[in-house]
Amino acid sequence: MPRTTDGDGTPVPQRLLAAATRLFAERGYDRTSVQEIVEAAGVTKGALYHYFGSKDDLLHEVYARVLRIQQERLDAFAGADAPVQERLRGAAADVVVTTIDNLDDAMIFFRSMHHLSPEKNKQVRAERRRYHERFRALVEEGQKAGVFSTATPADLVVDYHFGSVHHLSTWYSPDGPMSPQEVADHLADLLLRALRP
Repeated sequence: MPRTTDGDGTPVPQRLLAAATRLFAERGYDRTSVQEIVEAAGVTKGALYHYFGSKDDLLHEVYARVLRIQQERLDAFAGADAPVQERLRGAAADVVVTTIDNLDDAMIFFRSMHHLSPEKNKQVRAERRRYHERFRALVEEGQKAGVFSTATPADLVVDYHFGSVHHLSTWYSPDGPMSPQEVADHLADLLLRALRP
């Protein structure tokens, strides 16, 4: 049975994910071997295969862990007892901050998603669709209530915002002039201005 933690108490799955994320970001998914991942994590191949069935499973988990966090946070914003404008703005800003906080994961995903098996690819698309549908429901709620313009279909509004989010990994730099929260506030404000009646 593989050890579940190392000397400092870090669970082996987290060590493997951290090593895989760093290597996939530096070298690319297709140019990173399983051997390089286990060496960087300080574990055996047996340990990797105990927790992850394949390198493909690691790639899927790199993205899925961020999406799980984002889904939980979106559900909290959407279900809050606040005006729809506040809930949408909070959710719109949050997805920007959580993406920037996990920029390597986002970059790996958009660069390497095509390497996922058809089954994993379908699963990821379903998870993303669930997130986008919950986000879109906030836009539609505001449109039905008359606080958001109906001039642009909700789907297009959502695609507009997430297009910006998906490109963060290509231009955002932690050393740049804006903090993650400042970028998030600007993009959320742009979204709300686009929906103004």
